[in-house]
This record gives sequence, C-alpha cells and structure tokens, in this order.
Amino acid sequence: MEAETGDIVELGLLAALRLAEDTPWGDITLSAIAEETGLPLSEFYGVTRDDLANAFDAYFDRAMSAEGPPGGDSPRERLFDVIMLRFEAMEDHRAGAVALMRDRERTPRLLLRLPAHRAASAHWALASAGLDDDSGAPLGLKVAAIAFVIAQTERAWRKDKNGDFALTMAALDKALRAAEGRMQRLNRYIPKKSKSGPDEPDDAEETHEPTRPRHKSP
Repeated sequence: MEAETGDIVELGLLAALRLAEDTPWGDITLSAIAEETGLPLSEFYGVTRDDLANAFDAYFDRAMSAEGPPGGDSPRERLFDVIMLRFEAMEDHRAGAVALMRDRERTPRLLLRLPAHRAASAHWALASAGLDDDSGAPLGLKVAAIAFVIAQTERAWRKDKNGDFALTMAALDKALRAAEGRMQRLNRYIPKKSKSGPDEPDDAEETHEPTRPRHKSP
C-alpha cells in the first residue's frame, strides 16, 4: 500500500534533516533520502527537495499546539510558551535545521516562500495561544507582529548552542515585549468595536507583568 503524500514528505523531511548533519542540504539526493527512510525511491515520485524544505516550518509549527492551551495569564506569557515549544522541538534536529536554513537563505526560490511560512507560523502560534481573533488588534496585524518575533527568535536560536535556550528565551521575551508595546501604542488609534458602534481610540498604558509560567524566565 502506497504511503500518503503528506506522510512521505514528512518522512523525507526528517530523513533529509538527519542527512544534513553531515551533508550540505544542496548535495542531498532523493535516492539518499529514500535509503535513509528505508523506503523505495518510487515512493518519492513527484516529491522534490524543495517540497521538503517548504514543509519544514509547518512540521515544527505543530509542536506549538502539542501540549494544549498554555496556562499563562497574559497573552505574552501564552505566546512565549507556545513559541518556545516550537524551538524545543527543533532542537533535536539542530544541525540539519541550521543547514537547511543556510541553504534557504542562498536559494531565491526558497527565500521567496519564507514570508508565507512565517505568516503561517505566526497564525498557528496565535491559534495555539487562543489569540487568533481581532481582540487587542486586528488579526492581520498580530500575525505580522508575531511573524517578526519568530524570525528574530530563530536568529537567536541558531546561535544558542549550550542547550539551555538562554539566548533563545531572552530574544523571544524581548521581541514579545517590543511587539506588545507596539500593539498597545497602535491600539490607541484603532476604534473599539461595540454593540452601539465604534468607540473612541483606547489609550491603554503598557503593562509589565512577569513572563513565563511554563518555561523558566531568562
């Protein structure tokens, strides 16, 4: 019985990440990937290495919802928790993931897809944290803000080689606080929705509640 295409892409991605620990991403062949999975090459008909690279973010995004709704009291705490789950899942594939990311940065056809992947990751982070609505700010703005947060945190994660996630957590906390501040300032100029119609812009002040119920603060 033939494997489903989605399953084949996932198996191929994980095999390619293992191979990329010792082989440049651009030098990995489908036959090597098939051999690594223990499947015949024919199972990978129609699949390309680009398909595997483009499946990378979505595969690790799923980790953000793996533990159910986070327990943080504030939106920032909940987002911190779910985004950290993504980077913790990536840690087991660090060498291969970094190799893929480096190749993606040098490959225009892959780099052009990155903004869409970032937006999808951000939307799933918000959904996993129960924040994929228009409260506080329009969802589109929140997606753009969290996509930037994930990109900044990923750069720190790539440098974070001690296994304690210190750089990653510090970068994520800083980026989330900055995004929160920008949203609060912007929210002053966004009319509030109400049953009787738009209200006056909000002039809420920034808050600085402590972060991290699930992971230790940096």
